[in-house]
Amino acid sequence: MAGFLSTLRRIYLSLYNWTVFVGWFQVLSLAQTAAVTEILHGIVGLVRSPVSATLPHIGSRLFLTWGILWSFPETRTHILVSSLVISWSITEIIRYSFCGMKEVFSFAPSWLLWLRYSTFSILYPTRITSEVGLIYVALPYIKASEKYCIRMPNKWNFSFDYFSASILVLAIYEVHTCTSIRLGSARRLSLSQRRHKLDRARMSTLCKLIRRT
Repeated sequence: MAGFLSTLRRIYLSLYNWTVFVGWFQVLSLAQTAAVTEILHGIVGLVRSPVSATLPHIGSRLFLTWGILWSFPETRTHILVSSLVISWSITEIIRYSFCGMKEVFSFAPSWLLWLRYSTFSILYPTRITSEVGLIYVALPYIKASEKYCIRMPNKWNFSFDYFSASILVLAIYEVHTCTSIRLGSARRLSLSQRRHKLDRARMSTLCKLIRRT
């Protein structure tokens, strides 16, 4: 009886966890795909973010969502999927709530501003590690399946190797990571300088009020 209940428990928990995973994966897939509009926002001038910065960001997520996780189901059970989903979710909740507050109220709370730029040092490494790691995990399956590959001869006289393209994506990740780290450091430094100037201004105002009294 105990063995039967244990088996039933495992079956139930397996079904439950996979159902929740599929649900969250579908939500994230929709959200990441909808993020393509951010590129259009940059092109038409709705936002100040340059397309050159937005395109690699959105492109990498679309590649992971559809080019890796959706195309090669073998990768979905890897532990890095969990860290990827957590990193993406927290990052986007903070980012979109910050941008939403700025658009609606023309300001964002100081704590949200702090989260916007301070969580970068934790979430960016976990996100990049998860994304790059999942591409590495997928490489054997990509090579064995030859999915999305175009072999010659063909009427277009063109060949494409998805495995080589994935290797190229990894190289681009390395360059983009170094650039993003530098930009992130510059942003944190700028934020620190602005806070320092604001503190000095407040102190100066306080001193003037004290002198007047």
